[in-house]
Amino acid sequence: MSSAPILDREEYVEQAYFFRLFRERLAEGTPAQDILARVHEEILTTTRLPMAIEFLATEIKHAGLLASGFERLTHYFSPFQAFVMKQAEDEKVRVPMETAVLILEREAVYRSGDPTKPGLFVYQFESICRNRMGYFDGLTAMSNESFFDDDWKAYLQTIRKSIGVVDFADLIFYRSDTAVNEIRRRNPSFEPNLPPLFGDKEGRIARASRGRDPLYFFAAMQRQLNYPEVPRTKARDETATKMEMLQTKIREMDARLRLLESETRGGPIDFSQFGKPDIFKDDDE
Repeated sequence: MSSAPILDREEYVEQAYFFRLFRERLAEGTPAQDILARVHEEILTTTRLPMAIEFLATEIKHAGLLASGFERLTHYFSPFQAFVMKQAEDEKVRVPMETAVLILEREAVYRSGDPTKPGLFVYQFESICRNRMGYFDGLTAMSNESFFDDDWKAYLQTIRKSIGVVDFADLIFYRSDTAVNEIRRRNPSFEPNLPPLFGDKEGRIARASRGRDPLYFFAAMQRQLNYPEVPRTKARDETATKMEMLQTKIREMDARLRLLESETRGGPIDFSQFGKPDIFKDDDE
């Protein structure tokens, strides 16, 4: 997949607005096809986004999917945006569309400001981790981002091979100014084979997070690097379902107790309280 160019600030501002409108109208129950058919009229026409939305509207009408439209518009949408949308439409991944669009909305807001490479990297990587979207394909999409230069692309390939084997905090620490400075205290002439990609602040956070829950590490990085908070897929709240099942069990037990009491007293047994089997229901109609 080829890299989309880095867009002007106004494009990301309008993208964030588009993703917000799309997410809000999905929550109201409006079909995606209907949203796309109209929302381009609300977007600033000095940007290229209205044309991109019209293309997405045509694509979803013919293919039934949004991700294919994102993937075909490689000159406008980034590989990571296309990846997130594809995961949202993959039934095996189960990332809600609202969550996926919120990820893209917050990323567009961040890009419209003063994004940094470490900040965008951790935001995208955390989005993949928290929402279980798949490391291999996610890191591949990230490595195709135009925002990252060749050193970052090589680093992302290393991450893809090392994730799950090397602690993520270590992967950041060893490519930070902190690690270089520590070695130079012992060896002033030391020069790293690979350039540091993270500053001293990120390196100190990574060193302090070794062996700890990665979620604490992400939270600290989010606070310090000031990238957006990553949306996460909410676990289903099954409290109401469990309560309903419990109430049903209680009603069944109550009915059985009444049956046993009636049988013990020698009185007639009222089977009507258990309902009529479905096979006999048509006899009364």
